[in-house]
Amino acid sequence: MSVLTVSSLAKRYRRGGKPFAAVDDVSFEINPAETLAVAGPSGSGKSTIAKLVLRLIEPDAGRIDFEGQDLLALSGATLRAKRAKVQMVFQDPLAAFNPRATVARVLDDPLRTHNIASRADRPRRIAALLERVGLDAGLAARAIHEISGGQRQRVAIARAIATRPSLIVLDEAVSALDVSVRGQILELLLDLQRQERIAYLFISHDLGVIRAVAHRVVILDAGRIAESGDARDVIAKPQSAIGKALVAATPRLIRNRP
Repeated sequence: MSVLTVSSLAKRYRRGGKPFAAVDDVSFEINPAETLAVAGPSGSGKSTIAKLVLRLIEPDAGRIDFEGQDLLALSGATLRAKRAKVQMVFQDPLAAFNPRATVARVLDDPLRTHNIASRADRPRRIAALLERVGLDAGLAARAIHEISGGQRQRVAIARAIATRPSLIVLDEAVSALDVSVRGQILELLLDLQRQERIAYLFISHDLGVIRAVAHRVVILDAGRIAESGDARDVIAKPQSAIGKALVAATPRLIRNRP
């Protein structure tokens, strides 16, 4: 059974008094331990899809099934419980978190909110989460604004895995990082996926990064799917005009996913 199935998803907005489709008839699915990348230029609908899957906004049409349940039909306590299984890693964790909060506070929030650990046990769980993402447990006392960008993104990943999710949505999660740090974060994500069988919805404009981590890719153009398929095949021989343009603009990466 797929972790996530999106069917005929649509979202429209108004621009200059005229309606336009940010997402138009988009369908895809993601299986356990699989990475599906959604690629496209700015304004193609990538981040809108992420928000729709997370139910931060509601679609105008379509269906979202998560672990066999109609996600759009859930509400209240049932929706809150299901949200523990769908987590998000943003491009800029400094903007996503209170920058003056400590690392411990950031990681304590999901443990407390979802009743994952008792108050007495949470410090131990926080230390384990930090070690799981390659950080020293002593970092827990530091404020978010005091640590580096790479460390902040590792904390964001630690927060995402705290609830043992089935799916993590990564919205341009490595685009703001230096190249060397970016490679380390991608390796961490691959390692977590191998061990925990987490599915990733990987939003990016960078086909080089997608080639390194994704099994399949969907390429968007103006809210519609221009092409989709095996990530390596699509990137090696794109068929759509937008796919060819994205490939031409992408620097080569040495590291490809196994």
